[in-house]
Parts: sequence; C-alpha cells; structure tokens
Amino acid sequence: MTARRPERFRSAAAMAEEHSGRPSGPVSRGPFVTAVRAFRRDRTGMAALAVVLLCAVLALAAPLITALYGKDATEHYGQNTPGLLSPEGLPVLPGGGISADHWFGIEPGLGRDVLAQLLYGMRTSLLVALASVAVIAVVGIALGVTVGYLSGIADRAFTFVCNVLLAFPTLLLLLALGPVVETRFVDPGENEPVWMQFTVLISVFAAFGWVPLAMVLRTAVRSLREREFIEAARALGASRRHIVFRELLPNVWAPVLVHITLAVPGIITAEAALSFLGVGIDEPVPDWGRMISRGSEVFYDDPTYMVFPGVAILVFVLAFNLLGDAVRDALDPRTAR
Repeated sequence: MTARRPERFRSAAAMAEEHSGRPSGPVSRGPFVTAVRAFRRDRTGMAALAVVLLCAVLALAAPLITALYGKDATEHYGQNTPGLLSPEGLPVLPGGGISADHWFGIEPGLGRDVLAQLLYGMRTSLLVALASVAVIAVVGIALGVTVGYLSGIADRAFTFVCNVLLAFPTLLLLLALGPVVETRFVDPGENEPVWMQFTVLISVFAAFGWVPLAMVLRTAVRSLREREFIEAARALGASRRHIVFRELLPNVWAPVLVHITLAVPGIITAEAALSFLGVGIDEPVPDWGRMISRGSEVFYDDPTYMVFPGVAILVFVLAFNLLGDAVRDALDPRTAR
C-alpha cells in the first residue's frame, strides 16, 4: 500500500481545498453556460440580438414614442392639414412628404404619418408572431415529448395527423378562412372586430406551426429514452411524470429554442403577406403588409412610401434569422467551446 504523504509535502492548493471544502482543478461548465459563452463570441449573433431587442423596445414603447413625437398612427394629417397633399392625393413635399413635422413622410391618399405607422405596425407583427410561437411551443413540446416517450399506437397516430396537417397549404387556408369567419360570426354591415382578426391569425399559425417542432422533439426523445440515465431512472422506480419532466425535458430545450427563434420571422413575413393580399389585419390597425400593398399602388408616383416598410421588414426578419443561426451554432456541442 502507498504510504500517506507527510503533511509537509502537501501542496497549498490541497490544504486550501481541504479547509474550504471546494474541489481543486477546473470547474466544469454546464451546457447553458457553454452555449452563452459561445454565443457571446459570435459578433454577428450579438449584433442581431441588439437589433431584435431594439425592435422589441420600439414596439413596446410605440405609444410613448408617438406621444413624444406628437403624431398619431390613425390621424389623417394630409386631409386635415392643407398643403400636405396634392389634388391627386400625393405628398407635395419631396421624399414622400418628409419634413420636420413628419420625419418619414406621410401616406399617399389619407396622409397618415409613416413613422407612427411603422412603430405600431411593428407591434402588430410582434404580437401575432410571439403569441403564435407561444402556443406552438406549448403544443409542440407537450405532443412531441409525450409521443416520443410513449411510441406504439400513439406514435403512428401522431405521424398520420402530422402528415395530414403538412399537406394543407396554410396560406390558402387563411385566404379562404377569412371570408368564412366574417360571414359566420360578423353581422352584415359591421366590420370584423380587431380581436377576432388577431385570434384567427394566431389560431391558424399555431394549428399548423406546432407540427415541425413536435416532430423534431419526437425524434429527439425517441433517441433519449434508451439512454443509460433513463434506464437508471426506470430501475429506481421513477414515474413516467418524473422521467418526462425531470429527465427528458431538460435535454430537449436546445431544439425548442432554435425552432422558436427561426419561427418568429417566418410568421412575421406570412402575416405581412396576408395583409398584402387583403386578408390579414384590417384598417385602422397599422400593418406593414398593408403599407407595402398601398406603396405598390403608388410606387411610380411616390416610391418612398414603399421603401420604409420594406426596409423595416427586411432588417427585422434578417436580424431574427441571423439570431436563430447564432443560437443554433452556440447550442451545437461541436462548435461551442
């Protein structure tokens, strides 16, 4: 047997460890800390996160900003103030009516302030996207983890339902569903309530958007349920509830986070496309898609009005896509160091 080293040969680190009760050597980092450090080293991801946070702050503070700016998103300044619009309804001043009073110009025809519309349009897009993603995350996690763990008949039924939902063209369904909801739930001569418009959009996006997330989680859980730590939990008599919530869910948060960051820009562009086609959010609620639709009608006479919402959507969606790519790379153990 190896004799114990004399006290005088023990290192200071070992003695400090003994007195402090803390182990010596490098401290192991958890996966979350590792992912955060990898993300912070990604300059593109950090820049994208800054843009996303800026857009979120502008959207949340839209009422305060417009109040300080002194403009309202729904007031017809061009019609109420003489000299802003020509008899044809076009801005008189160059650059789409840009001036000290209207920093981004005014809307052709009605003369609404473009900056105020952009800020409130950002709120509309974020509200629809974030609410849809929240429902998608809850439904996708619940079904994906449950079906992946149970397998058998539940897995076959789940696969069939997912294939059926994936066969539906979401955009065409929304185009057809809008008039149906309006004729069924709205009295003739009345406008569809704003809350109903948001509810229909969020419901349809969520009804079809949970499928990809649930399928990814199903595959991940099926590979995890045969791992040693799951077998050990079963051998110790752990319940299914414990295995799902304490063993499986903590190991699938990475694909959920990546899916959410990549799903938000897709929903934003889809909502803008629907409003462009006339079946999204109706007047008087500001919306980027409807602004682009109006800008396409007067593009040759006033191209500036289409530039602002187009650039806003481009920057917003690009930032979210770059953020999603950076999150995916940071959560990849092959790239996170």
